Amino acid sequence: MEGVKFCDRKGNGFRLGLAVGLASSLVTLVTGSALADEPRSATEPRVMQEPGEVVNVIDAFDDGDPFDIAISLGFQYSTKSAKIQRETNIFGPGLTSGGFTSNLLNVASYSEQTSRLIPRVDIGVYKDLAVYFRAPIILNNSRELTDLDGSSNVQNIVLAGAPGEQLFGLPFTSPDRSGLEYLAVGIDTSAFMNQARDRTKPTLLFGVEGRFALGTPMHACNTQPATGQLQCAHPSDIDRDGVRDGDLEGFDVGERDPGVTRGTIGLEVHTLVSKRIKYLEPYGGFSALFEFQQEDSDYGITDLEGSLVNRPPIRGTMTLGLMIIPWENREKFGRLTFDMRVQGTYTSEGRDYSEIFDAIGSSSAGSMRQPQWAKYQRNPNFNENAPAGMREPISIIDQNSQKTYVTGLTDVQQYASIRGQGSVTWQASEFVKFTLGIGFTHDQKHGISGDQPCNPTFKDDIGQSGPCKSGNELNVGEFVSATGIPNPNYRPTINAVGRRFWVSDSNTFDVFASGVVMF
Repeated sequence: MEGVKFCDRKGNGFRLGLAVGLASSLVTLVTGSALADEPRSATEPRVMQEPGEVVNVIDAFDDGDPFDIAISLGFQYSTKSAKIQRETNIFGPGLTSGGFTSNLLNVASYSEQTSRLIPRVDIGVYKDLAVYFRAPIILNNSRELTDLDGSSNVQNIVLAGAPGEQLFGLPFTSPDRSGLEYLAVGIDTSAFMNQARDRTKPTLLFGVEGRFALGTPMHACNTQPATGQLQCAHPSDIDRDGVRDGDLEGFDVGERDPGVTRGTIGLEVHTLVSKRIKYLEPYGGFSALFEFQQEDSDYGITDLEGSLVNRPPIRGTMTLGLMIIPWENREKFGRLTFDMRVQGTYTSEGRDYSEIFDAIGSSSAGSMRQPQWAKYQRNPNFNENAPAGMREPISIIDQNSQKTYVTGLTDVQQYASIRGQGSVTWQASEFVKFTLGIGFTHDQKHGISGDQPCNPTFKDDIGQSGPCKSGNELNVGEFVSATGIPNPNYRPTINAVGRRFWVSDSNTFDVFASGVVMF
């Protein structure tokens, strides 16, 4: 105002400047108050206040929106391929090195196809707080082992069991499985930080999910058993005729259903954080899945003292992604979102349903079907003063212990996976949106029959050590100590070094789509 005054010595400049300044201040005051304090209509569009798709949590009791519910139906089709290989100590003479020991032999080509229908319901509980229910339904799951580079021509070598036996034959086809995979109940919240409510902060999502296997656990089956044998026999039915062996000999166990669930109860925790920057919203986070076996599954059969690994694996996943929002119509509740992400998963060692689950669990080979005792005991006839050649072993089989059987579940070694995924989401209106995407996953090479012969945790009793000891008690004067107790799930035919199975070149391709109706 002083600048205007000085350019008119008669004082007109001062009066003009004062008038303009007052008018400007009044306009600013009035308009500023209206923008900041004017109440928003309950029917005013709100849709673009929500964050991106991956961190969006429906809510309730918000301004003009007392209740939210979203119902979605998704479909996923995945196809997996892998190579099954096996260790061997076959000697190959005539090479320039003077000899060669082959590390891995090709056994079979593995293929698996799965179709899933995934209904889901999200219910808003409070502001940025929702519970959800998800129930993946497997429409069809099929698995097959076929020839790999001529392996079917040398099955007697690559699939050899004990002398004179073969573990299974090629091609091997598992039964088609279908049914409810599990029921998931979870809770998600973004109440801690939400960019839509405070632009200075990112959006942080945190959730916990429980997974409950309500259907029949998977059982090892063979769709082409020998004449007179059951397709899905109980592990204790060594003759596959529907009659159980052992303490309940003569007890009819019949044929089992192939099943479709993992026979576990799962607990999953997950978190994601994102920050919207104009048309881009980068995000990242992690999740972890812990599973606990159910006793009515085949995990219960292998849950014995001395077992080294009898828990399902733990899976941890890191996620990095970017959402691109090139178009949105705030007035008509429309938005187009592209989502690209990369995920890295670590799967710990654990007893699991491997690629050879059905083939091993339904094997007719005697070394796999015959039971073995779970424990050893001190030999009452052992005499440390007896001369060499007349001594008996210090530890012998306890024939009062439980018998152990092969179920098909094996000790799968730890491995890493990497996944790339891309999807597009179109929100067509206030109440409807659609998603379409593809993904690709590669699993690191890993062993799938890695049980060890001894459990070193138990070293206190030489009488229970069986073969797990140092020294030879049959030699006079030789010191003998226990190195552990035998692992009741160890089978040299598939677990001994030089006989173990491996999976390599494991790749999974999947496509998925979903539609959501929001109320």
